[in-house]
Amino acid sequence: MVGIQFGRRAVLGGAAVLAAPRLASAQGEPLKIGEINSYTAQPAFLQPYRQAWTLAQEQINAAGGIHGRPLLTVHRDDAGKPEDAVRHAGELVANERVALLAGGFLSNVGLALGDYALQNKRLFVASEPLTDAIVWSRGNKYTFRLRASTYMQCAMLVEEAAKLPAKKWALVAPNYEYGQSAVRWFKELLKAARPDVEFVAEQFPALGRIDAGATVQALAASNPEAIFNVTFGADLTNFVRQGATRGLFERRAVVSLLTGEPEYLDPLGDEAPEGWIVTGYPWEQINTPVHNAFRDAYRAKFNDYPRLGSVVGYDTVHAIAALLRKANTTDSEKLVEAMRGLEFGSVFGPVTFRALDHQSTMGAFVGKTALRAGKGRMVDWRYADGAKYLPSDAVVRTLRPAG
Repeated sequence: MVGIQFGRRAVLGGAAVLAAPRLASAQGEPLKIGEINSYTAQPAFLQPYRQAWTLAQEQINAAGGIHGRPLLTVHRDDAGKPEDAVRHAGELVANERVALLAGGFLSNVGLALGDYALQNKRLFVASEPLTDAIVWSRGNKYTFRLRASTYMQCAMLVEEAAKLPAKKWALVAPNYEYGQSAVRWFKELLKAARPDVEFVAEQFPALGRIDAGATVQALAASNPEAIFNVTFGADLTNFVRQGATRGLFERRAVVSLLTGEPEYLDPLGDEAPEGWIVTGYPWEQINTPVHNAFRDAYRAKFNDYPRLGSVVGYDTVHAIAALLRKANTTDSEKLVEAMRGLEFGSVFGPVTFRALDHQSTMGAFVGKTALRAGKGRMVDWRYADGAKYLPSDAVVRTLRPAG
C-alpha cells in the first residue's frame, strides 16, 4: 500500500480551499445567478427557454436548494445588442452581486459576454451561442458553452450530406458570426468527405431582414443540385415560402441547420418542407425516463409542449446546480476549476464540459422533415452524441489560445 504524503504545497493548497467561503455558511441566503438573453429579439426560442429555466430552479429549490441555499436568478434582456449585454453584465456583478453569469443566444452577443468574463474574471456559462469562436479562437478560462456547437452540428449533417449524389452545392446563411461559421465548416467538412463537390453560390442575407425573393432567385440562377441552409426564425419562414413558390426545392436536396427544432418548424404549419435533412428536436417521439419526466413536468406547469429552447434553459440551470454542489463555494476561480470536466445529467443524457476547450458534449438529433396531419415533424431521426463530433485534442489546441 502506498502511503499518502503531504508536502508544504499540498498543505497550503488545502488551507486555501478551507479558507474559501463554503455555501452552507450562509444558510437561507439565495445563490444569485445573473442571466442575460435576447428575450425581445428572439422570443420563439427564449420564451420556452425562460419557462424551463423557472421550472428547473423551482424543482431544485423544492428539493432543498444547493447545500441548503435556494437559487435565485436575476434576468436581463439584451435585445440582441452586444453592448447592452455587456452593460447588464457589469450591473449584475457590481450591484446584484451574482455568483456567475449565464445565458446568451446570438453568437455576437455571446462573444461579447465571453470577453467581459475574461476581462473581469467571472464565470460565464453560455447556454445557446453556437459560434465555435466562443470556445476556440476567442475561448478563455472563464467561458464555457452548453449547446452542441456549429462545428459539431455541421459535422453531423455532413455525414448525411456526403451520402447524397449531389456535387453542386449552394449555401445560404445569415450574415453574422454564426452563419459565417456554419458555412465555413460545412464547406470544409463536406469537401474533406467528398472531394468531388463544388460550391456554386453563397448568399448571406442580413439577419432578420432577408429579401427572400432575391435570395431564392440568386440561388436558383446557380443551378445547384443541393442546398445548405442556415436561416432560422422569420428568415426561414420567408425563405421556405419564396423557395416553394419559385420551385427552388424541386428535385433538389436540402440540408438545413436547426430547422427540425419546433420553434422554427412549427410556425411553418402545412408549408413545412418535406425531405429536408435537419438537426432538431422530436420532442413528442423521444421515450427515455429522464426526457419523459422533463416533458411531463413542463406540460403540467405550462400547458404546452417543450421546444429545444426549453431543454437548453432547463439543462443550463441543472449544469449550474451541479457546478455549485461540486465547488461548494462562490469563489470565481474555484468555480472555473470545478467547471472544467464537470459532468451532469442532461435531458438528453450524461454531458461533460471538456476541460480542454470548455465545450460540452451535449448532442443533437439528426433526421428528416415530413408533413404529418398538416404539421412539420422530424422522422427517421437519431441522436448524435456530441462527444463523437468534436475534433481531436491536437486540432483543438491549434484552434484555441493557451489559458
